[in-house]
Amino acid sequence: QVQLVESGGGLVQAGGSLRLSCAASGRTFSSYAMGWFRQAPGQEREFVAAISWRGGSTDYADSVKGRFTISRDSAKNTLYLQMNSLKPEDTAVYYCAASRYKALIATMLDVDYWGQGTQVTVSS
Repeated sequence: QVQLVESGGGLVQAGGSLRLSCAASGRTFSSYAMGWFRQAPGQEREFVAAISWRGGSTDYADSVKGRFTISRDSAKNTLYLQMNSLKPEDTAVYYCAASRYKALIATMLDVDYWGQGTQVTVSS
């Protein structure tokens, strides 16, 4: 089992940047595919980005391509999401996710473990 704790959320103006971190417990972090999802008020949780267990493959939602970058540091058991050129529509609670068996997370059904979420608010 793995426990996930997000940090790095906050309030930022449109056009600004934030970096989210997700600290994972356990010695098997490097064997999990990881990802980020987000959920805005009144909306369903949606996929944002994913990275394979070795970090060789990544995937992004169309809405964040070219602005967000997902990465992982297995030595630190930490997942990151660098968010640049933020827009008000990026405002949401961002969740870290882990999959034990999927090569690359694509949907919520692929996720075995969730973090508690971190709020990102982008003002216009």
